[in-house]
Amino acid sequence: MNDYQLLRYSRQIMLSLCDIEGQQKLLDASVLIIGAGGLGSPASMYLAAAGVGTIIIYDDDAVDLSNLQRQIAHHTTDIGTDKVISTRNTIHQLNPDTHVIAVKQRLEGDRLYGEVEKADVILDCSDNFPTRFAINKACVKHKKPLVSGAAIRFEGQISVFTPGKNDSPCYNCLYGDEGEEQLNCATNGVIAPITGVVGSIQALEALKLIMAIGETLTGRLLLIDGLTMEINSMKLRKNPNCPTCGR
Repeated sequence: MNDYQLLRYSRQIMLSLCDIEGQQKLLDASVLIIGAGGLGSPASMYLAAAGVGTIIIYDDDAVDLSNLQRQIAHHTTDIGTDKVISTRNTIHQLNPDTHVIAVKQRLEGDRLYGEVEKADVILDCSDNFPTRFAINKACVKHKKPLVSGAAIRFEGQISVFTPGKNDSPCYNCLYGDEGEEQLNCATNGVIAPITGVVGSIQALEALKLIMAIGETLTGRLLLIDGLTMEINSMKLRKNPNCPTCGR
């Protein structure tokens, strides 16, 4: 770590739980983010600001005017630009030392499993159940920590799944893969800041996982009600009959 980095990250380094060793872990880390929208925007920006060395981000969409209300990595001048490129440009302005691999593609199949295997932490910032279940299966197979977030209307939820550790459940233990209602911002609406709250907490959980500090949301589901500002934590248990991790 050079003098420039010591100064840039000094406010983190002065934290005893982080210190120089923890900051070096962040600089050496690789985080895979799936989705460059409402959750992926704040998550990627805070991870880059904190000094994560490599961010790999996948999204197959372009910036639309309606995205700008909440997807803060994108700007009015980015309308029509690929979201991953807009995100990469924003991160470069924020921290040019973070290496960003931006791929305009839906991450699925063998490529999904390959990217999950290479990353240290995976952030699910997608907005549909098929993608979430696929990401979860890949993380379970390769025993990689998954930070899952969702936001809709005035509500948010976050959990961490660490396959093979701490008797962790997986995403499929929480949600069955049959008959789930498809909820997304386009059909149900969302208040802008709730995506920032959820994405920021996802980034925080990822930093804790990388530095191996504190207690993560493994085995818990954090529920946020933005209208009442009630925040609750619900315990999750591993399902022995889960089709993904219970066999």
